[in-house]
Amino acid sequence: MKKILIITYYWPPSGGAGVQRWLKFVKYLRLSGWESVIYTPENPEAPALDETLNSDIPSNLEVLKTSIWEPYSLYKYFVGKNPNEKIKAGFLSNKKRPELLEKISVWIRGNLFIPDARKYYIRPSVRYLTEYLEANPVDAIVSTGPPHSMHLIAMGIKRKLNIKWLADFRDPWTNIDFYDKLLLTKWADKKNKRYERAVLEKADKVTTISWKMAEEFKILGAKDVTVITNGYDPDDFIDINQQFSEQFEFCHIGALNQDRNPEKLWEMFEELCNKVDGLREDLKITFIGFTDFSLHESLVRHKLEDMVEMIDYMPHKEMIDRASTAGVLLLLLNNTQNVTGIVPGKLFDYLALKKPILCIGPENGDAARIIRETR
Repeated sequence: MKKILIITYYWPPSGGAGVQRWLKFVKYLRLSGWESVIYTPENPEAPALDETLNSDIPSNLEVLKTSIWEPYSLYKYFVGKNPNEKIKAGFLSNKKRPELLEKISVWIRGNLFIPDARKYYIRPSVRYLTEYLEANPVDAIVSTGPPHSMHLIAMGIKRKLNIKWLADFRDPWTNIDFYDKLLLTKWADKKNKRYERAVLEKADKVTTISWKMAEEFKILGAKDVTVITNGYDPDDFIDINQQFSEQFEFCHIGALNQDRNPEKLWEMFEELCNKVDGLREDLKITFIGFTDFSLHESLVRHKLEDMVEMIDYMPHKEMIDRASTAGVLLLLLNNTQNVTGIVPGKLFDYLALKKPILCIGPENGDAARIIRETR
């Protein structure tokens, strides 16, 4: 079999969306004649833990782990967070407004930790993997980001050993929805864009999850880009409960930040509840995943909080089982400039559940394209 080294920050028992794509690829790569070797941090700052994902790891898979130093312990101390509290991605906040200390920490993160808080993992990883690969050759390497420091590790190896390199982008780099919230100086912005262009130009192959993102990467210098959308694993849907809940339930799975909070939808629900007798008792809205404070404010403002159930986190299989009882699945896209290229991984779990999807987003976006094609 051919061998492939996969450089990924997220690996079980880390949970959340970032781990799914390459965990599932690795699960099935052996069927295509490729044996994977995983390189991942020994002590990552994972947004959540999901021990059930360990069952997807192929038997006898070689997993290389080295220790990583990240500044999150200093950040938690600086802003007064509990040392054991998980850092949520995408500017999710449980407070109404960020305090001054949090704004300062965002400025430090954006301008001193480029491209991200895992930058100190790059050099030791290049040294470690160069020695490993000289003794244990592989046919190709893959880096998957974010965090985009993983791409810089792969670029360092490419420079030293000239191994075929595929750079996989699950999200954009400088076009990600919260890029403008990083309080970047012009110098930091230029450095991020320089790194991004270098990765896109030097990688032998670039893959990404949507057609719009592929177009953007081509403009930035990628010479060979292929779209491989996310998907679902049929094994995750064996023995799923397909019974409907007693109430008419709308369900959203995954993180929901301020940019994905559809004020007009809650306004519509409030209006319907005022017009239709008995709807307030029959309607239920369920959120499974971390949610931003702005959502709580909106639900209270529109008098919907009594019909809402919020579940912070569930293992992936349990989350799918819970969502299967809903009548309608909510796909809420970011109200940001890059929204046409956003295709959340949850969309494919929704398709596998074969339930109606209510998508709030642009009609010309890639998510809308998939919904239309699959009807």
